[in-house]
Formats: sequence, C-alpha cells, structure tokens
Amino acid sequence: MSVQETHILVVDDLEENRFALNRMLKKSEFKGKYSIAESGDEAWELLQKEPDKYTVVLLDRMMPGMSGMDLLKQMKHDSSLCDIPVIFQTAMAQVDDIAEGLAAGAFYYVTKPYPEKEVFLSIIRSAVEEFQNLVRIRAEIEKTTGALQLMDCFELNFQSLEQVEGATSLIAKACPDPQKASVGLNELLLNAVEHGNAGITYIEKSRLNEADNWKQEVGARLALEENRNKRVSVYFKREQDTICITIKDEGKGFDWQKYLEIDIDRAFDNHGRGIAMAAMVSFDQLEYEGIGNEVRAVIHLGKQD
Repeated sequence: MSVQETHILVVDDLEENRFALNRMLKKSEFKGKYSIAESGDEAWELLQKEPDKYTVVLLDRMMPGMSGMDLLKQMKHDSSLCDIPVIFQTAMAQVDDIAEGLAAGAFYYVTKPYPEKEVFLSIIRSAVEEFQNLVRIRAEIEKTTGALQLMDCFELNFQSLEQVEGATSLIAKACPDPQKASVGLNELLLNAVEHGNAGITYIEKSRLNEADNWKQEVGARLALEENRNKRVSVYFKREQDTICITIKDEGKGFDWQKYLEIDIDRAFDNHGRGIAMAAMVSFDQLEYEGIGNEVRAVIHLGKQD
C-alpha cells in the first residue's frame, strides 16, 4: 500500500445533489480530484476496477438498487477497500439510522440540505488525512516486523505530531497484528499530543479543522514555554496472555468517559471518533486512568482476527 493522490468518489442518484456537490468540490482544493457515480452499482464497479484510486467515498445512503448501506458493507468485506473512509450524506437524521451507519463503519455523516461549505470540506479533509496517515503507517510497518515481535518490553518518548507516525509503526510492529493495532495506536498517540500536551479542546479542534490550520496550531502550542518540555511516554509490555500498552501525556486530562463509545451527537462533527474506533477496532480492552492523561490498551494474545 502506497500513498496516492487524493481522489474522492461521489455517489448519489439524484441529479440536483450531484450538481450541488460538483459545484462545491470544483471550487475547493479538491478540484479535479473526484469522480461521480450515479448509483451504488456504478460506484461498486469503479471501486472494483481501481481499488487503489480512491481516498474517500462520499456516499448517499438512500438509493435504488444497491443502497449506500449495502455498498458500505461490501466495501468493509473487501480487503482492498475496507480502509477507505466513507462519509454518509443523507436526509435520514434519525438516531437509529445514524447509529446503524456508524456501527457499519461510516467515517462521518453530512446532512441534506448540505452544511456550510467550510464545514462540509473540513469533514472531507479529516477523512483524507486519516486515510493518508494510515497508508503511510502501514507502508512503514510492511518494511519489517519480525524482530520487534520478539521484544517483551520497551519504552519510548516523543513530543511532536511529526513523530506520531513513526511511534505508531514501531509499536504496531511489536503486536501480533500490526495493521490492526496501528489504527488505534495512531488515534491514541495523536490524542496524547494534541489534546493532552498541546491542550487543544474538542471545540477548538472543530474550529481549527474548519480553518484548515490544526497542525500549525498544535505546533505553535507545543513551542510555548509551558509545553516545550512535555513528552508522551509509551510503555510496552508483553506477558504470556496479553500485551499491555500504556500511553501517558503531561496534560491536564479530559472527560474521557463520553468518548469511549461512538456518540450520535458527534456524528456530524469533523472529528471525535478516534478513541471509540481504537476500542472497537484495535484493542480488547481500553482503560483510562484518573484524570484521563493515561490510557492502557490491552491485546489478548491468541484472540486476534
């Protein structure tokens, strides 16, 4: 898997919706970086033909023939497509419908009528960035894994966003399923840097994503006198039946309880699913300690898919 150019697949059966999306995207940084399918069946054919082409699928949920939910489920069962983030666009804003989509693996939701342009684009940017991060990490993992899986115990420390990918790939290589572990590790390490040591709140990140200057702000805050010496510490320990990965930052902690599960109220935000996804996808247990600046991720050996 190698990092490719951003390319969005827009899937919608209604001409007026395709027109609105085309107009919005062609006036953004995604101009010339998207294709449009008029049905779920057409989208599936495009995805099967060029599985490495697409970085995000912007998917209408309600369509005749193959519905958006049907297409999402087929993608998740295809090893060449399952990691591509899916953003559901829908007029169905009922709690049960949203919960079903999120549980099936939809990245985020956007509602019809569409939100403001910058809000809409920030959701797409988040999806693109998450996918590209995952591709880079997995490419690094594929270079070598064997030796690190022999290690029973190690510790590492790092500071910046730029170091998260390297730390993620290193720790993941020591796990029995590095690709699976990398998803959750990346989210937890990012959280420790941005929300922990840099002190960026949930609301602040939403605004920074909309303005497309999240990385710059994290870097600026880490350079402040009160933050410049802060580090994220990771302790890896392999025992007979488990692997325990403890991640600790030097921040003030946060109200972690509400982020352990996917919350319908955050489905339309441009971020906010990382911790829940880590718990669902990568680890058998995920436990925060005290004020929330220390998290313990556990993998039960012999129970990996």
